[in-house]
Amino acid sequence: MPLFWRIFLLNALVLIAATALLLGPVTVSTPVLLTEAAVLTVGLAAMLVANALLLRVGLAPLQRLTRAMTTIDLLRPGQRPAVGGQGEVAELITTFNTMVDRLEEERATSSARVLSAQEAERRRVAQELHDEVGQTLTAVLLELERVAGQAPPGLREEVRQVQETTRAGLDEVRRIARRLGPGVLDELGLASALKSLATDFGGPCLSVRHRLDADLPPLGREAELVLYRVAQEGLTNVARHARARHAQIVLRRTGTGVELCVRDDGHGTGDAAEGAGIRGMRERALLVGAGLSVVPGPGGGTEVRLSVPVPTPVHDPDRNGRS
Repeated sequence: MPLFWRIFLLNALVLIAATALLLGPVTVSTPVLLTEAAVLTVGLAAMLVANALLLRVGLAPLQRLTRAMTTIDLLRPGQRPAVGGQGEVAELITTFNTMVDRLEEERATSSARVLSAQEAERRRVAQELHDEVGQTLTAVLLELERVAGQAPPGLREEVRQVQETTRAGLDEVRRIARRLGPGVLDELGLASALKSLATDFGGPCLSVRHRLDADLPPLGREAELVLYRVAQEGLTNVARHARARHAQIVLRRTGTGVELCVRDDGHGTGDAAEGAGIRGMRERALLVGAGLSVVPGPGGGTEVRLSVPVPTPVHDPDRNGRS
C-alpha cells in the first residue's frame, strides 16, 4: 500500500475512534477521575506510538536514499541504495538508481572522449617538441661547436658553457617529449616503458626501483596506456608532494589480470582530500573496468594500487579438435 494511504488510513482510524468515544456513553467527570485520566493517557500514547512506528518504517528507505545521495561518487561505480519500502518509495529509489546508472555511463563515455583527445594532443605536442624544438636545439649545438673551434681562447670557455646549457635544454625537451608521448610504450612494450619511467624519476633525492613479472597476460593497447599513465601520475605525486627517499613500481600477474602498485616511504596523504591527479587516475581506471585504491603503505607513505582485469580467452574444443 502506498505511504500516503497508510498514513491517511491510520489517522482516519484515530479520528473515527475519537469521534465514537465522544458520541458514545463514555464521559469524563469533572474533576477528572484517576482511572479516566489513565485511560486517556494510554489511548493517546498508543496513537502516538502507532504514528511514530508507521512513519519510522515508511520513511526509513527515504533516509537511506538521502544518505546515498549525499555520499555517492560517480568515480566509484556500483554504490547504490537498496530498494526498500513500498509503492512510491520503492519506485523513487529504483528511479534514482536508474538515473545514477545513466550518469555513470554518460560520464564514462565523455571521459573516454576527453582522455582520447588529451592523449592525441599530448602526442602532437611531443612530436612537435621532438621534431621542431629538438632539431633546432641540435642545430644550435652544432653551430656552437663550430664557433667554439674558431673563437679566441678568452671567449672559447664561455661558448663551451653556452653549449652545455643548450645540451641540458635539449635533454630536458627530450625528457618532456617522452613523458607526453610514451613512444617507448609503442615500440618496446609496457615493461620497458615502466623501467624508463623509473629511470626518469630517479635521481639523487629519490631512488625508484621496479619489480615487473615476466609472465604478464596479453594486454590491450588501452589497458597498457592506463597502467603507464597511472604509474606516471603516481610517481609524479611522489616526486612533488611525498618528500620520499625511496619509491617502487611493482607490476605482477594476478588470478584475474594484472596489478600495478606504486608505493613510497614519504609522509603519506593524511586526511587531505583527493586532488585532480588521483581523480584523473580513477577516471582512467574506469575506462578499462579497473579498480583503484589509494591507501597508506605498509611501512609508511602511500600505496597506489591498480587492478586491471583481463578477459579469459574462451576455449573452443571444436576448433582445436578439427583439422
